[in-house]
Amino acid sequence: MSGAERSTAGVVSFGERLHRAVDDHGPVIAGVDPHASLLEAWSLPDTPEGLREFSRTTLAAVRGTVAAIKPQSAFYERHGSAGIAVLEELLRAARELGVLTILDAKRGDIGSTMEAYAQSYLRPGAPLEADAITVSPFLGTGSLDPATELAAEHGKGLFLLALTSNPDGPQVQHARTAGDTPVALEIARHAERIGKAAPGEWSSVGLVVGSTVGDAYRELGLDRAAPSVPLLAPGFGAQGAGPAQLTEVFGESAGHVLVSLSRGLLAAGPDEASLRARAEELQAAYS
Repeated sequence: MSGAERSTAGVVSFGERLHRAVDDHGPVIAGVDPHASLLEAWSLPDTPEGLREFSRTTLAAVRGTVAAIKPQSAFYERHGSAGIAVLEELLRAARELGVLTILDAKRGDIGSTMEAYAQSYLRPGAPLEADAITVSPFLGTGSLDPATELAAEHGKGLFLLALTSNPDGPQVQHARTAGDTPVALEIARHAERIGKAAPGEWSSVGLVVGSTVGDAYRELGLDRAAPSVPLLAPGFGAQGAGPAQLTEVFGESAGHVLVSLSRGLLAAGPDEASLRARAEELQAAYS
């Protein structure tokens, strides 16, 4: 059975939909991160209504020019229930327009709590339903089983934190397990195993690997351990990485990289036409 058929009958896998979107639009995904400073730069109030205008404008501008959008949940949560309502609106609007959504929530827990997180974001019809979410495996890879099972059932995706772009990430991610395996490598092996992608297919289970991690992705063996996974790569643009890092950091896996850009794209706002032009410019630079 192929990856496209592995989820519920009639549901195309997230991996296939993502691969198709990258083929159609290019590798850039738009990080929807309504920082207070960005709202101010757009002459918007730091309020739920400001979030709403920011989100609507961004979605309208990047629709059809990026492979997916990646809202950062925290910037909506900080406004309480009204902010979360705006996030619900954004996810619903993207779904209606056929724009893939990767919700950057970095959830991770055990047992019934992880099941509740999975139901919140991966269950069809949930108010915060997304096509994929970011998750943290640092309570043990098995802690993600409820999300893994629900994602497979409904054609959703997961991105497991593996090598993040923050400078102190190696304290945990390069550390070795009791079996003398780097933690990041164990996570990559787990992602490849649970993704179950057929040869040549993109898995529905990806990894978060920062574009600023130098040679760690290849030196630790993640490229060989997980050849089918898509790679959600923050760190491009404002954090210093550029097109050269696609091959310098990811080598032969560069074709699986999702170039996550937020400030480098959103700084072109609030004019919708300027945002769209910037998205097209970035796609050309990274394709």
